[in-house]
Amino acid sequence: MNFVFAILLVASALIAAATGTISEVGAAVVNSARSAVDLALGLLGQLTLWLGLLAILERAGAVAALGRALRPLIRRIFPEVPSDHPAIGSMVMNFAANMLGLGNAATPFGLKAMEQLESLNPNPGTATNAMAIFLAINTTGLAVLPISTIAIRASLGSHAPYAIVLPTMFASLSAALAAVTVAKLLERRTGNIQEMRIGTPPPSPPPAGPRAKRSYAALALGIALGIAVLFALFRAGASEGAAGALRKAGTSWLVPLLIAGIAILGLGRGVPVFETFVEGAKEGIRTTVRVFPYLVGMVVAIGMLRASRALDAIESLAGPIVNSIGFPPEALPMALMRPLSGSGAMAVMADALAAHGPDSFIGNLVSTINGGTETTFYVLALYFGAVGVKKWRHTLLACLTADVVAPLAGLAACHLFFR
Repeated sequence: MNFVFAILLVASALIAAATGTISEVGAAVVNSARSAVDLALGLLGQLTLWLGLLAILERAGAVAALGRALRPLIRRIFPEVPSDHPAIGSMVMNFAANMLGLGNAATPFGLKAMEQLESLNPNPGTATNAMAIFLAINTTGLAVLPISTIAIRASLGSHAPYAIVLPTMFASLSAALAAVTVAKLLERRTGNIQEMRIGTPPPSPPPAGPRAKRSYAALALGIALGIAVLFALFRAGASEGAAGALRKAGTSWLVPLLIAGIAILGLGRGVPVFETFVEGAKEGIRTTVRVFPYLVGMVVAIGMLRASRALDAIESLAGPIVNSIGFPPEALPMALMRPLSGSGAMAVMADALAAHGPDSFIGNLVSTINGGTETTFYVLALYFGAVGVKKWRHTLLACLTADVVAPLAGLAACHLFFR
C-alpha cells in the first residue's frame, strides 16, 4: 500500500505539471480532505446503526443460523476459517447486503468480519488468505439488485430501469469468480499465511423457556407489519400501477422493512433489543476513529489523480484499443473511475445517461459497470485500515483482476441483451 499511495501522489503532481492543472490539483487536495470528513461522518452514522442491528441479530441467533445454512459454500471458499467462528456469519450478512444493493448496510458487516478474521491472524498487520478472498469478493459488489443504479436510471426517464439486472448479475459474478481464482492461485506465491483455528464461539441464542407473551407480541407485530405492507402496496398500485408499486417496494421500503424485521426477531427470541443495540452501536464510533486517517489519505490521493486529468489522457490513448473489441470509448471513463471513487463513478454514469440516454447501449453499459463493481481502493483502505493491516500481499492484484473482468463481462452481457 505504501508504494501504491506514493505512486498516486507523485503521478498526480507530475501529470498536473505537464497538463497545466496544478491549481486544480491544489484545490482538489483541500476539497478531497473536506469530502473525507463528510464521508467519515456519514460512515459513523451508518456504522452506529447497522452494527447495533447486527448485535441484535447475533443475540437472536440469526447470524449463526445463516452461517450454518451457507456453511458448505463458505467452507469451500474460506477453508482456513473454522465453521463455527463468528466471522462466517458476518461475511454472510455482508454478502447478503451487497446482493440487495444495501451498500451502507454491507460496510459495517464487512468491517465486523475483518475484525473477526484478524482475531485468527497469527501475523497481525499482514493480510491472511481469507482476508484477501473476502475483499476480492467485496470489490465485485456481488450485485443482484443494484438499487441505487436502478433509481438513477428511473429518475432520468428510463423506460426499463430494471433491464440491467441480469447483465449486472453476470458482470458481478464473473468478476467475483475471476478474483477468487486469482487469489487462490497467488496465495501460495505470496507466503503461506494461514489462519489459526481458534477464536470465540458464536453467541448462543437465549435459552429456551416459556416466553409465550414475548412470542405472541412478536407474532402480532409481524402480522401488523405484513398488513401494513399489503395496504401500502395496494395504495401504491392504485395510484402508480403494479410496476410502480413493485419499484417502490424494491427501493424505499427495503431498509425500513429489514430494520423492523430485525426488531421483531429480537423480541421474539427474548433479546433486550434496545440495550443490545446500544452495545453494538458503540463499536461504530471506535471503528470510525480507527479508519479515519486511512480514509483521508486515500480520498485525497484519488481526488488529486482525478483533478490532474490523468483519466482523460488514458481515455484518449486507450480509445483505439477499446474500440477494436467493441467497447465504446464513451464508457471508458466509467470503467476507470469505478475502482477509484463511488461518488465520481455515480457522476460519470449520470453524465453518460443524460448525454446518450438511459436506455441506449452506452447508457445500459455504464449502468451495468456501475452496478456490477465496487470502489476497489476505497474498500481496501477502509477494511484493511480498520484492522491495521499494512501488508496486503496478493489482495490488490486479485481485486484489480475483478476491475478488468467486470467491464468486459458487462460488455458481453450488454451485447447479448441490448444489441
